[in-house]
Amino acid sequence: MRSRILMSAVAAGAALAASLGSAIPAQAAPADKPQVLSSWTQTSASSYAAWNSARQNQGNWAAYGFDWSTDYCTTSPDNPYGYPFKMSCARHDFGYRNYKAAGQFAANKDRIDSAFYADLKRVCAGYSGDSRTECESLAKVYYEAVRILGVKQQEHAQAA
Repeated sequence: MRSRILMSAVAAGAALAASLGSAIPAQAAPADKPQVLSSWTQTSASSYAAWNSARQNQGNWAAYGFDWSTDYCTTSPDNPYGYPFKMSCARHDFGYRNYKAAGQFAANKDRIDSAFYADLKRVCAGYSGDSRTECESLAKVYYEAVRILGVKQQEHAQAA
């Protein structure tokens, strides 16, 4: 009886050791995650290009744990009157979601919104005449909406 209890204890200990030994330890995101996030949320065209390249190769950035999800332009048209704002909205979502996850949203919101506006204006730069004027007017409306509604979102999150 005593040897059966001892054998059961040894077997249980061995099973526990095996399960712990095969567990994959949680790994922290690379130390440069804040710098990478910042570099992808600036107002420049090169910042947008770097973010878009990473978006197209998300597997290369998996260790960073970025949130790539997007609803594009939320309840607004992604391509109003045919102007392709969809990817500008995706990068804006990326900035909002990842800075919120990092607890750094308030400190970075204005820059994320400015980058969004710069992206929209770069879209509009591809047009001329009345089309460009119309596109730039829509870009301003989209920018003002996120600038104002994003503050309301921030206030709501702080109140909760």
